[in-house]
Amino acid sequence: MDSKKAITIYDIAQELNISPSTVSRALKGHYSIGRETIKAVKKLADKRGYRPNSIAASLRSKKTNNIGVVISWINRPFMSSLISGIEMEANQKGYNVVITQSHDSFEKEVANAQALFDSRVGGLVVSLAMETKKYDHFKQFMKNDIPVVFVDRVTDALNCDLVLIDNHNAAYEATKHLIEQGCKKIAHVGGVLSRNIYNDRQRGYIDALKKHGIPIDDNYIIESDKLSADEGTRTAEYLLNLAEPPDGIFVANDTAAVSIIQYAKSKGIKIPQELAIIGFNNDPISLIVEPALSSVSHPAVEMGQIAAQQVLRKKDNKEIVKSQSIILKTEVLVRESSNRNS
Repeated sequence: MDSKKAITIYDIAQELNISPSTVSRALKGHYSIGRETIKAVKKLADKRGYRPNSIAASLRSKKTNNIGVVISWINRPFMSSLISGIEMEANQKGYNVVITQSHDSFEKEVANAQALFDSRVGGLVVSLAMETKKYDHFKQFMKNDIPVVFVDRVTDALNCDLVLIDNHNAAYEATKHLIEQGCKKIAHVGGVLSRNIYNDRQRGYIDALKKHGIPIDDNYIIESDKLSADEGTRTAEYLLNLAEPPDGIFVANDTAAVSIIQYAKSKGIKIPQELAIIGFNNDPISLIVEPALSSVSHPAVEMGQIAAQQVLRKKDNKEIVKSQSIILKTEVLVRESSNRNS
């Protein structure tokens, strides 16, 4: 027998002089096969280095034991924690996770979704790209009874489960915190408004200003298509060079917020005395920067776990047709970058 050739159940069957179907059932420990036969089959399979052909099995079943994940940027701490939660839950239930990233591109998201569909994933967890405004690329999953769950960056345009936080309330509380610190000219740096989380965060910011009698100034509201570190620096340069620069900034993520702190410090601006800053996500970087960044907690690992649970729940219960929205709690974490009362 060629040692380089992959061993099949047919090779094992021929060597033991039994049928391939008996080998297949024996490898699974099927009750219809005698103990001695099971023992002999497994011993020979182990000796010959037999590995199940999962691709052939998936072609027969039209699904694999894989859960597909579509996210924006794998190098963002929130997203990596989200993936950790998904993997934790999926692996515990015997599933593998296949991860793709869109880089916030609609076209790449469509291509990733197609690749995962073609590879016959059993379910899909999605956090939408900044650019995405159409969702037809997910309909083929739904038509084929492959459950799709949206997490964090979601859409209610499809009948799918959603796992998210109350972004409006979280932003309201973050902005209220700056107001309570004595800030009167508060800016907001957010993402594109077509994405639910950034739209809700901007609304929360505006509602907090209105509630406390602070006028809305369009010069203080920035919409960023990436919320990257570079974007944070460019935004800080713009805001802090206004004729009337802000005395407080609520940023929709920690990556951009840290860059704003660094730029402000380079210009000799005292934080938080002259400029109070609060971010969002409670990324590890928020504790490393000096002064430490106030932020809003974002339970990424838990959101990932719940998203995976919902995918597997619907995968195993096809009769469940009603979609669910699961909303998790957050809290404002006050640190030195915004705390003027310490």
